[in-house]
Amino acid sequence: MNIKIICVGKLKEKYFKQGIAEYAKRMSKFAKFQIVEVPDEKAPESLSNAEMENVKAKEGQRILEKIKDRDYVYALAILGKERSSEEFAAEIDKLTTYGHSDIDFVIGGSLGLSPEVLKRADTQISFGGFTLPHQLMRLVLSEQVYRAFMINVGSPYHK
Repeated sequence: MNIKIICVGKLKEKYFKQGIAEYAKRMSKFAKFQIVEVPDEKAPESLSNAEMENVKAKEGQRILEKIKDRDYVYALAILGKERSSEEFAAEIDKLTTYGHSDIDFVIGGSLGLSPEVLKRADTQISFGGFTLPHQLMRLVLSEQVYRAFMINVGSPYHK
């Protein structure tokens, strides 16, 4: 199984990198795990709607270039479906049972994801109504993917 988190921008904070590296190491017995960063589009503070859509479109094209045709894609979106950890684990288990060995998670830039990326996604997932920094979301997502594997093998980690 291959798990890939595709995200916009570089991760700068050492403590986030260390946390993600720890979950990547733990997941190595279940899946190949990787983070793929695409460059963010430089954007001033105040943009028109057209300029915002242009930024999202450029970032979206970079994201789409990293997704293979057969990949199952989760787009992280505030309007996506919320799942419990158990529901998420069951979904991952079902995907792998039915031949989806390449699963991608997409985290957009500060303006969100382009309509093209959302259209390509097989499903959208939300981690609630909170707005989280994109760097922190990488860590939270890494932990939740690891948790899903642990739930699926019956580990007490989840309790």
